[in-house]
Amino acid sequence: MVYLLHPLTLVTFLPLLGALVILFLRAEQKNLARWIAMLTSLITFVISIAILVQFNPQNPGLQLAVNLPWIQVAEWNIHFHLAVDGLSILLVLLTTFLTPIAILSTWTAVEERVKDFMVFFLLLEVGMTGVFLAQDLFLFYVFWEFTLVPMYFLIGIWGGPQRMYAAVKFFLYTMAGSILMLLAILWLGIQQQSFSVPELIAKGGIPADLQIWLFLAFAAAFAIKVPMWPLHSWLPDAHVEAPTAGSVILAGVLLKMGTYGFLRFNLPLFPSAALQLAPYMAGLAVVGILYGAAVSYAQKDVKKLVAYSSVSHLGFVMLGLFALNPLGIQGGILQMVNHGLSTGALFLLVGMIYERRHTRDMNAFGGLWKVMPVYGALTLIVAMSSMGLPGLNGFVGEFTILLGAWGAGSTGGPLGSYWFAGLSALGVILAAVYILFMFQKMFLGPVDKEENRNLKDLNWREIATLLPIIVLIFWIGLYPKPFFNLMAPAVDQLVAILQAASVAGLP
Repeated sequence: MVYLLHPLTLVTFLPLLGALVILFLRAEQKNLARWIAMLTSLITFVISIAILVQFNPQNPGLQLAVNLPWIQVAEWNIHFHLAVDGLSILLVLLTTFLTPIAILSTWTAVEERVKDFMVFFLLLEVGMTGVFLAQDLFLFYVFWEFTLVPMYFLIGIWGGPQRMYAAVKFFLYTMAGSILMLLAILWLGIQQQSFSVPELIAKGGIPADLQIWLFLAFAAAFAIKVPMWPLHSWLPDAHVEAPTAGSVILAGVLLKMGTYGFLRFNLPLFPSAALQLAPYMAGLAVVGILYGAAVSYAQKDVKKLVAYSSVSHLGFVMLGLFALNPLGIQGGILQMVNHGLSTGALFLLVGMIYERRHTRDMNAFGGLWKVMPVYGALTLIVAMSSMGLPGLNGFVGEFTILLGAWGAGSTGGPLGSYWFAGLSALGVILAAVYILFMFQKMFLGPVDKEENRNLKDLNWREIATLLPIIVLIFWIGLYPKPFFNLMAPAVDQLVAILQAASVAGLP
């Protein structure tokens, strides 16, 4: 009973309780289903704040652990092991923060099978939170695969005209990479006689040539989820066809499961392989930054533009992580949060205009600022955040990543770090190009289309949906110190593991 009321157990499984309650409702009780889902997600967020209050930023290790025997077969012991540290605390908070915001955005957008929608959405929160807290490889894999099911149904039932194609593509891509990761997990568990992540890190001792193969097996699953170029082709289809709330959670949290996987598993479990493969991973990240930005500029569908921009922004995250130094990794973690806020807000804004005009073609708009001034002002703030304007959150993350990438060569990172930093800085300029082009096309100039003249500006519910994100955009941009403080000791500990591997590999 004590473990059932443990904060990490509650924050993970309370949404499951809410989903079970909604299951007993009648299909016509739409508003009750919405309110139960909203109340459940808000309580879950409050619990995550309580976890933050109990969290000790000075402690680099795992905290608030729940560690119970779970599956015992012959000599194999698999544990139900949840814990939080500086690498995961911000992502847990991001998950519980964005979920109620996404649910609020569905209040009028989802009218069919509302009960089922809320059940799947709460189940998705269970899986995402579990991924960030699991400290046993088998338990992590269960949560990782579990997230596929609710997202598959959210896209496949409530998505756009090509929803089944997008849902199946999303499912198959992710499943294909996960199979390789499962094989690597089984090998590690059998050879090391443990599935515990802290134990595996402490043991070490995996030969360098085997580390390469294990690194690549895990990387297959994580690179698809990020998604890194050239494994990104499922993402635009999934985003365009998903309902607004699905796109918010997909961009805001689900993609971070991939970057978090590299951070939590690939770097500390296979440090020698990480050092050897860092130049190639950083190179792919830079290609993704430039490719995503260039393709975003070519889009006419504003939702597809935002989707491709994720490929570019998450390229920055990967560049930071594979700088393999404290600046780069801290910038990468913060940029995971920044991307979740900025891109999540952009998808909310796209959904709001789609509800009014039932089109996402940029050519169908023009002069919206004159008709919807509140909508225009909020979109401008979020757009500037996404392109990295100083004073807003995106600038802090990208600047820290570029500093880390520039200095990566001296700490075991890619030798071509100056080139990587310079080329990725070009991606910042390209981001300004496609975002300003989108804003000019939709919001500036005359209102030259009759359908846009009588559009209603945002209502109180829509403003309330965006306002918490706007506050965080300014907070991180103007005073990021508390966020860096939360992750710094854990990042330093991770870098120490990498530096030890670098020293051990010297002739």
